[in-house]
Amino acid sequence: MSGRAQRARHRARWAWAVSTVVLVLTAAACGTTSGSNSVAAQARSGDRKGYVSGDGSVERIDPANRGTPLTVAGPTVDSRIWSLQDHPGQVVVLNVWGSWCPPCITETPELDKAYRNLTSRFKDVSFIGLDTKESPESALAFIRANRVPYLSLAYDGGERMLSLNGKAPATPTTLILDRQHRIAARVLGPLTASTLEGLVEDVRAA
Repeated sequence: MSGRAQRARHRARWAWAVSTVVLVLTAAACGTTSGSNSVAAQARSGDRKGYVSGDGSVERIDPANRGTPLTVAGPTVDSRIWSLQDHPGQVVVLNVWGSWCPPCITETPELDKAYRNLTSRFKDVSFIGLDTKESPESALAFIRANRVPYLSLAYDGGERMLSLNGKAPATPTTLILDRQHRIAARVLGPLTASTLEGLVEDVRAA
């Protein structure tokens, strides 16, 4: 083999080696970058979108283990005043949500369907939303755009969330309160209308 051919082969091998190293370093950078969208950062935070969402798991609580009644009250996103005390003897569906939360958006039509079905059949069932981590203006814009038929309490920095006794660790969370306003059932994550209607019917019948 001539000297010119050997030098050409050497240059080709060198170029291949350099390109391989560049590809490896690039792949490593994509996998280990310290930015908020990296896989490592997502794993450390426990989520991918700045929120923790449940998997739709359902919990039913026996009457003997339901604890004390909740006391939830305050201004709504449209500047009204709402209180559980104004709904004595009613089964109340309380949905924790945010317009920034994709699973909340997904379940909105299901909540709307359940609301219309249940409240048309039963006069002792009420719904209330509990907006979280956004301004009343953002929440109200979403409610109006999606024609949500029930009120939502405005975000107050988290004080009302504390009144839920740690039962709403995910967004969305739906709590079904019995006639004494104790937590009787819970869905962590997005739900379907049929699931919610079945839970409410069970709580009413208990």
